[in-house]
Amino acid sequence: MNNKDVNLKTKKELQEAILKEKDKGTLDIEIGRKYGVTFKYIERLMTQSQGINISSLKISKKVKNLYPKDFKEETSTVWSFKQRGSWATHSGEYRGNWSPYIPRNVIIKYSKPGELILDYFCGAGTTAVECKLLNRKCIAFDINEKAIELAKKNICFNINSLNLSFNKDHAQIYEPSLLVGDARNLSSLKDDSIDLICAHPPYANIIHYTDFKKEDLSFLDIDEFLKEMEKVAKESFRVLKPERHCAILIGDTRRKKYIIPLGFKLIDIYLKAGFKLRELVIKRQHNCKTTGFWYKNSIKYNFLLLAHEYLPIFEKPKPSTFEIKEKKIGYNLINIIIDKPALERKLNELETTTVWILPEKDFENHLNKNILDRYLDGDEYLTIFLESKSQHKVKRVTKREQQRKKLVLIKSPYLENHPTSNIQYYLQEINDVVNSELKTISNNGYIVIQTIDIREGRYIRPLAKEIIDMLKQKILRLKEIVIVTKDKTKEIILENWSQDSYLKIVHQYLLVYKVLKKEE
Repeated sequence: MNNKDVNLKTKKELQEAILKEKDKGTLDIEIGRKYGVTFKYIERLMTQSQGINISSLKISKKVKNLYPKDFKEETSTVWSFKQRGSWATHSGEYRGNWSPYIPRNVIIKYSKPGELILDYFCGAGTTAVECKLLNRKCIAFDINEKAIELAKKNICFNINSLNLSFNKDHAQIYEPSLLVGDARNLSSLKDDSIDLICAHPPYANIIHYTDFKKEDLSFLDIDEFLKEMEKVAKESFRVLKPERHCAILIGDTRRKKYIIPLGFKLIDIYLKAGFKLRELVIKRQHNCKTTGFWYKNSIKYNFLLLAHEYLPIFEKPKPSTFEIKEKKIGYNLINIIIDKPALERKLNELETTTVWILPEKDFENHLNKNILDRYLDGDEYLTIFLESKSQHKVKRVTKREQQRKKLVLIKSPYLENHPTSNIQYYLQEINDVVNSELKTISNNGYIVIQTIDIREGRYIRPLAKEIIDMLKQKILRLKEIVIVTKDKTKEIILENWSQDSYLKIVHQYLLVYKVLKKEE
């Protein structure tokens, strides 16, 4: 473990040396090189020594500004913050904490001053700080008493001593209530007592937040984590008032080269608990390296760096709410159109993360090039369009197109023309097409499905999630979930946002499946 340049006799000496480096503010990458230790080793040492997963021992809590400069509310379904935010006492020393821009947007959109906000994964208190700044009451729980101690330090600032102009209309300041507690057991809270839930749970067995504390969900692997989150979802539904909202940030993970759709799995848990999906926001991450070493390895090993998280906004419906059944339309609504667009010259550089922001001009052309250049080995591929029958005629399938292929791309322009018409039939068509093409696609070939979320009345149908839930064929492996959006999406100006307003859906999905007819 030790670097040749460092002669330390014992494990204790090594740990003491690393902690001294942390006290001096030495970067983790420099510590790793000097002492021959991994990032995980440093992270674990900090958690053991401090009782909390923090990146620095010296944190300045001097408040310079109490609000973000030039803040604008998000109006679309892709949220992207190049700077994580450092106003008030916000900082990034707590590993994995979310950008304060996220709870700020959620709190402003889905609550009013004086209302009660719940965060049951308090961490360093990011949500609690925003509640105090935005004149909301807050109850925040965390299983780790050390995290609560840190959060209490972070909410200890005086708003009245600074000239904070936006507080003049709502002079009442509410101090958050921070308590040690378990998100799976909110028995101290009454039924229908919370106006908004805003929380960032740990991701299954990725970043650990305590020194092996028994109740810490961050140590659980995926299946056990999801099982415990069922309890969190049920308690969330119980304590939230009807017609109010619950926002949860969650990301996907990768295991053995393939994607585990942890985000969609957690969404499913909250839906089964009784919630409806009001919005599905994509949070873009900016800490993914896209050049040099990572670019070369992304191409060499054909993987994308995870650069997106999901922020589902759930709504608790009224107890008397009844389902509006989907209007059935004839089973001849969708045509299958088969084509093989000309393969133009390759791109100079490929996208290397799971968020593709492509030029608005020739958007589909740039999208197709990235797919073909990355996933096509040879020239045998096919594009299948699911389109409205009223728009096109069926193109006949040639013998050549029935031969072995390396790539099948399924597009859904039908959704743009009939976004709420007979979605179950659309899903069945997707399944039928996949089953048909699996007979002719080569081993290690790819099926890529381009789809979108749609809005039915007040709520979102997450079609990417529903397609993943549906496709259970044993020879399919989910290689990537890619978020695609345009670089010049027009902003929507909403001067009077209310809880009945909606975000503009500006993202699409690429579900990339690898076909494994033989074991790897």
